[in-house]
Amino acid sequence: MTNASEMHAPDLLRLATAGSVDDGKSTLVGRLLYDTKSVLADQIDAVTRASVDRGLDQPDLSLLVDGLRAEREQGITIDVAYRYFATPTRSFVLADTPGHVQYTRNTVSGASTAGLVILLVDARKGVISQTRRHAAVMALLGVPRLVLAVNKIDLVDDPEKVFGEIRTEFTDMTTSLGWSADRVVSIPVSALHGDNVAIRSENTPFYDGPTLIEHLESVPSSEDRKPVGFRFPVQYVIRPRTAEYPDYRGYAGQVAAGRITVGDEVVVLPSGTHTTVERIDTADGSLQSAHTGRSVTVVLADDVDVSRGDVIAAVADAPEPISQFSATVCWLGDKPLRPGARLLLKHGARTTQAIVGGLEVLFDEQELVLRDAPDTLELNQIGRISVQTAQPVSADDYNTNRETGSFLLIDPQGGNTLGAGLVGDALSSLHLKELV
Repeated sequence: MTNASEMHAPDLLRLATAGSVDDGKSTLVGRLLYDTKSVLADQIDAVTRASVDRGLDQPDLSLLVDGLRAEREQGITIDVAYRYFATPTRSFVLADTPGHVQYTRNTVSGASTAGLVILLVDARKGVISQTRRHAAVMALLGVPRLVLAVNKIDLVDDPEKVFGEIRTEFTDMTTSLGWSADRVVSIPVSALHGDNVAIRSENTPFYDGPTLIEHLESVPSSEDRKPVGFRFPVQYVIRPRTAEYPDYRGYAGQVAAGRITVGDEVVVLPSGTHTTVERIDTADGSLQSAHTGRSVTVVLADDVDVSRGDVIAAVADAPEPISQFSATVCWLGDKPLRPGARLLLKHGARTTQAIVGGLEVLFDEQELVLRDAPDTLELNQIGRISVQTAQPVSADDYNTNRETGSFLLIDPQGGNTLGAGLVGDALSSLHLKELV
């Protein structure tokens, strides 16, 4: 293959929306797409016609994103959808998540890779239980930054007083959950009219901060919690066995953490075999090095046994393969989780059998306290459990690395996702009250 210089990815921010039902998430996302000119003229025309048919005097921008028929008929978002938009300075991938409590699993999925979450509240309702639940989930997931979008600010009699009260309550809550003040920004908006979304509004003279888009353009696109060495979960073993490449053996995947350079010494986990990197290949040619987020094929100098699900890691700080550990879990199954449950655990590309040994503690996301171990973990509840796996997994503590510290619990019969797990005690990173 020919040599190729490493291409620098465009500045990209991954973000998600969250909030309760009818707080205006779909309208806000539609407004972001509309104001950044990320929708086609015929889409705007179709939305305008549909809005007129509904008797509205202006386009209902939520129709730009509520694409499923069931969503359009109910006027709610029921699935995660990924939207793409851009400004002259940055590109964005936005996960538009549902607001209903029963779709918390979708919110967890959409926010799991986000560098920032826009959490909406209705100015008329303020911070409610679903707001607290979503904030707690974002804290556990380690989302670096939050934006509180106080929506429908045009519908309250005293916008300045209402905004100030909501901002204070929300800031107190997020501080308790571990965010520093500089990581949480509050913005009064009207998604319907576009106030403070892309254009600063004259209707909120009390607010002198950035518009939503200005803030999204200014925050760092990626933030590592802790420096961590190279992590490369192997997704696929490439062996062409063609006349051109009769002996080629490469390991394809995405760099989950750190950076790798040709010649670096690495260790294959869980076997513990040491070797060095001979080449780093891509569809566009070979690279001298690759960083976090880059999808590549790694060729090793020695003929070692590497399979799908293995992890190639830096020697200096390679994680110790584990088969028994504690984890924080958000339970997403309709049936409660009980001690002794036999499930499948999926970590990266590896799936193994697992047994839940016990339920250790329950997180009360409304009161921000830890409670004594429950008998069961119910739908949408968060708790710490012990897990034993049939095969070792090469996982980091979630507080060290989000990508290699997360896993899924799966129903072995139906294949449904039942839980989203974080290796280690993620609850310890929250500033919670004592166990009660």
